[in-house]
Amino acid sequence: MKSSWSMRLVRALFFALSVFVGIAIALGMGEPAWVGALMGLGYMGLLLVLDVMFARFSLRDFSHATIGLAIGLFCAWLVTRIGVFQLTYFQNQENPEVVQNIVEVCVYGSLAYLGVSFALRSDRDHFAFLIPFVRFRREGSEGEPVVIDLSVAGDSRVLRVLGTGFLSGTVVMPRFVLDELQRMADSEDMITSQRGRRGLEMMEKLRGLPEARVSVHENAGSADLPVEARLVTLAREVNARLLTNDEALARVARLRGITVLSFPELVAALTVELGVGDELNLLLTKPGKEKHQAVGYLDNGTMIVVNQAAALIGQSVEVIVCGAHTTTAGRLIFAELKNKPV
Repeated sequence: MKSSWSMRLVRALFFALSVFVGIAIALGMGEPAWVGALMGLGYMGLLLVLDVMFARFSLRDFSHATIGLAIGLFCAWLVTRIGVFQLTYFQNQENPEVVQNIVEVCVYGSLAYLGVSFALRSDRDHFAFLIPFVRFRREGSEGEPVVIDLSVAGDSRVLRVLGTGFLSGTVVMPRFVLDELQRMADSEDMITSQRGRRGLEMMEKLRGLPEARVSVHENAGSADLPVEARLVTLAREVNARLLTNDEALARVARLRGITVLSFPELVAALTVELGVGDELNLLLTKPGKEKHQAVGYLDNGTMIVVNQAAALIGQSVEVIVCGAHTTTAGRLIFAELKNKPV
């Protein structure tokens, strides 16, 4: 991952500071300045190596590891305070104090390692069980993050919705989703390649939206799991909502306790339910079943049958809803002309 300009600036400042401090220490000890400069460079090099090693170690992972370390050290302190070193075996050693120190170091190191290891493998539900009154969740007016999946990566509605500011919260683009889009874009299949390129273009435009806060999440999780399972795991880890058009993925995510945002469900929720007496403007497109009828369609595909309108096919007319009927194919609405011909 390319470093941002701010990260490069921080590294440059620490680089200069390390060299300066190294020279100051060397001169204070009576050593040549170049020795101190080399010491500073070596120290900064070690920091850069650690930085690269922990590039995918997030602040959430650090907080989990800190809690696990504290629990492990506390358990080690309890073990060393239960009088185990008063046993005859330890007292009969040639140097009991040395043996005790070695055993204590091993106990502290082992339990600290196990505490950190268990904590990094745990999610927020495990911590909520351990600490019932603490919840690891985000607070504030910006809302919870939103994780984008493959099914909406190339959906232009994402840009329109985020551009209006209707959907709040940081948009999280998983690195493995971007990698999958790149793999699709490089595919020899023309349709798959077009989908991949369109998805990458949408993600690039999304990052350019001033109304959207976009973050690329580098933690790829287990590469052995399918993308859908990794999305659910990521959403749970970062306490985020999942934006998807995949109904199966939405059901699995809800079963795992994740809030799901779905464009098809949003469209269905915003669909106007016409009732008797409602008026609307309708384009009549074809004849109806009866000779006097004409048919028009709403934007969502609902068919409206207008009586006494066969002569007006091809025109937009004002109609009044007079009834509705639900069939296996959907909802069928009947209407009359508002201004009936004389």
